[in-house]
Amino acid sequence: MNDDYILSQEDLVDNPTARVPICLVLDVSGSMAGEPIRELQAGVKMFYDAILEDEVAQYAAEICIVTFGSEAKRTVEFMAIGRQDVPALVADGTTAMGQGVNLALDLLEARKADYQRAGVDYFQPWMVIMTDGEPTDDISLASDRIRALCQSKKLSVFPIAIGAAANVETLGMLSPGRPPLRLKGLNFREFFLWLSRSVSRASQSTPGETVTLDKAGIDAWGQA
Repeated sequence: MNDDYILSQEDLVDNPTARVPICLVLDVSGSMAGEPIRELQAGVKMFYDAILEDEVAQYAAEICIVTFGSEAKRTVEFMAIGRQDVPALVADGTTAMGQGVNLALDLLEARKADYQRAGVDYFQPWMVIMTDGEPTDDISLASDRIRALCQSKKLSVFPIAIGAAANVETLGMLSPGRPPLRLKGLNFREFFLWLSRSVSRASQSTPGETVTLDKAGIDAWGQA
């Protein structure tokens, strides 16, 4: 049992605020090297900073980061964002997207069980998948799991394609009911600012209530 996990459990006792669990599933394969990984890093940092400026969201939002290159890794444990450091992202390897999404789903399920044990309310979990390519492993299990969760309103998924090489059709297998969007250029910062505003709205709603997304704001960073 690592120190971060122990801290994440202590945080549930110290802070009974209803949680918004968000898992960022980020492609760090070799094709992301250079400007894409630098812009992604800056975008994640901006996301953290924006959440910390919101008096409600900073206690409600819990971020977990899973990265996938040749293998998937949990880079950041679920925890209130004020207790975390933004991880250094390094681009290398292939694109084990299926492994990354399955790990993220496992972590979300485990965190929901933590909330239930601690008696802490939570909002519908969010998963953001960002990739610039084609998976090099099988995503069918991940697709089936996501479909079941979305149909039972237990998950919202936001797949984002980065660059022209990202396969939007493949990403669609991970997004029942909401078509994937392609990032305009490398507008990571605009995306993460939109995401932080969406998290802020969710954190000020009532658990179980559907939060309306700012569709107009999507135009700043995304296109079909």
